[in-house]
Amino acid sequence: MGDDRLLSDKRILDCIDSPEELRGLSDSALERLAAEIRDTLVATVAMTGGHLAPNLGVVELTIGLHLGLHCPEDRIIWDVGHQSYVHKLLTGRRAHFDTLRQYGGLCGFPKRSESEYDCFDTGHASNSLSVALGIALARDAVGGDETVCAVIGDGSMTGGMAFEALNHIGHLGTRLVIVLNDNDMSIAQNVGALAGYLARVRLDPRYISLRDDVESALARTKLGAAVVAAGEAAKESFKQLLVPGMLFEELGHKYVGPIDGHDIRAVESAVARAARVDGPVIIHAVTRKGAGYAYAEDKPDTFHGISPFEIATGKVNGSGGPVSYTEAFSRALLLEAERDDRIVAITAAMPSGTGLDAFAATFPDRFFDVGIAEQHAVGLAAGLALGGRVPVVAIYSTFLQRAYDQLIMDVALQNHHVVFCLDRAGLVGEDGPTHHGVFDLTYLRSIPNLMIMAPADEAELTHMLHTALAADGPIALRYPRGSGLGVPAPQQPVVLEAGKAEVRRSGEDVALLAAGRMVGASEAAADLLAADGVTASVVNLRWIKPLDLETVSWAAANHKLLVTIEENTGLGGVGAAVLEGLSDLAMDAPVLRLSVPDCFVTHGAMDKLLAEVGLTADGIRGAVLGRLSDLLVEPSAESPMPVEDSADEKATSRRRPH
Repeated sequence: MGDDRLLSDKRILDCIDSPEELRGLSDSALERLAAEIRDTLVATVAMTGGHLAPNLGVVELTIGLHLGLHCPEDRIIWDVGHQSYVHKLLTGRRAHFDTLRQYGGLCGFPKRSESEYDCFDTGHASNSLSVALGIALARDAVGGDETVCAVIGDGSMTGGMAFEALNHIGHLGTRLVIVLNDNDMSIAQNVGALAGYLARVRLDPRYISLRDDVESALARTKLGAAVVAAGEAAKESFKQLLVPGMLFEELGHKYVGPIDGHDIRAVESAVARAARVDGPVIIHAVTRKGAGYAYAEDKPDTFHGISPFEIATGKVNGSGGPVSYTEAFSRALLLEAERDDRIVAITAAMPSGTGLDAFAATFPDRFFDVGIAEQHAVGLAAGLALGGRVPVVAIYSTFLQRAYDQLIMDVALQNHHVVFCLDRAGLVGEDGPTHHGVFDLTYLRSIPNLMIMAPADEAELTHMLHTALAADGPIALRYPRGSGLGVPAPQQPVVLEAGKAEVRRSGEDVALLAAGRMVGASEAAADLLAADGVTASVVNLRWIKPLDLETVSWAAANHKLLVTIEENTGLGGVGAAVLEGLSDLAMDAPVLRLSVPDCFVTHGAMDKLLAEVGLTADGIRGAVLGRLSDLLVEPSAESPMPVEDSADEKATSRRRPH
């Protein structure tokens, strides 16, 4: 593969089917390839949506990485993995790149089932170093010689798990390459002491010029001679003031950098040399998030993860319509904070994603962005609550999983009044299984003292936030990604009665007990069932914990079939709560549970995913009619009446509640 391709009109990228084909390219050809990749990224993400700014920032870094390594024999673990689009383009997936994040298409994150070049499925931050160490130790156990390389951003380095791994890697001295992609950003601007340290390393030329000759400099000066005479400990302390990377070297890692992460040959050289070192090496590469597309460079947080947009203007397509649940939460919290100065807000590196950016601008002294550190966020909230503040912790459902111990031990055990606002609860669409928030009802229901709410629309979210702030003890409300239903916000929110559901319509045949976004789907299903001659009651549960057992009892006594409908896994969620309640009430009633099945749901547009798991109006109608048909069949003495169904229509679990 040579430079003769430059003489044709064909794109160089169209000739790259594996990283090995990069090796015949000249510097000018590599520069042209980088430009073609940027054009492809912008054109594709403008249609599909996705993580644009992070990938624009790692174009040269990824090319240099593959030139310095020999994949797939060598292994690359991408922290988070949202910056792996360039990697996908260079590893045989170029022809299908336009299917990125589409149903049945390429995943927006590394996926082992997709390519041999993806060695680990990622989607959450700060775990790459732990995984890379495990792979390296397994390599050493069988006498392998491949290079294991973790690529981690400075944002992910704010997570405690990364430092736990750094400590262990340095202790073991395992051969491992770590590329620290330093773009001074995670999603929002990085926070914390580490960010300041890396900034000093990046910006102070004294650090770079003194890195390689600090020892000789010490020896040539009176101060240096005095330091040497004072002993090794003092000399090392002096070096820490001058030499970049001493933080990492003190942890047992050799440090290289800072290097220009947009210089392909510099990255290639650093990676190739690091791969030959017998021990862990950190390569500190400085990059610019959004590089090459002006709108992404100007607003890297906006273009971190963006919906389809217009390339010429950078404007998101189809804006307008009802406000999102996130925006409704943001507006409601601002109004509450104006009335109560005890309210403080906490996020884990996602002020814009959670809607707290407006709060931060209005009440900067009452806002805390802790970085990618969900455990710390919840522990911090416990301390603030103990001190008389009313902390609101806004975190995506899928990320709050990372702070489960703190939820139990630091908050619930001591019954602290902390309000947890779980954005992106339920299926989230194109980001796929690492981001679907379909486990929170299950992992929250088992925690004593913790109450749980789910709004049916954006107006009810406003009432629920008001209710949560007025409550005692820990309380969580979970709401979905995307637009609301267009229900106007209330002029004055009210406190909802704890554990009280809302019966939205009454029927005689079936009772649809729904939570959150599924209330709307249930009402639409009730309309469809009416056309089939089946009348349905629709119950907006509102509270998952405590559950309204009075309404559950009424529904069981007055309908032929109870149907629970939730955007959560069927294991331990709303359906399980209803069955437990019926057991406590000593009531027998047929129950059909509709939920997310016991599997990891793929990525794709929301309508396709909801249809796949049967949580659309049509899906609910079909499942209800099927179960009613089953109930018309007289059960034999040997075969008891089925009273329970699993998440999808092909139920495998049928038993009578006791």
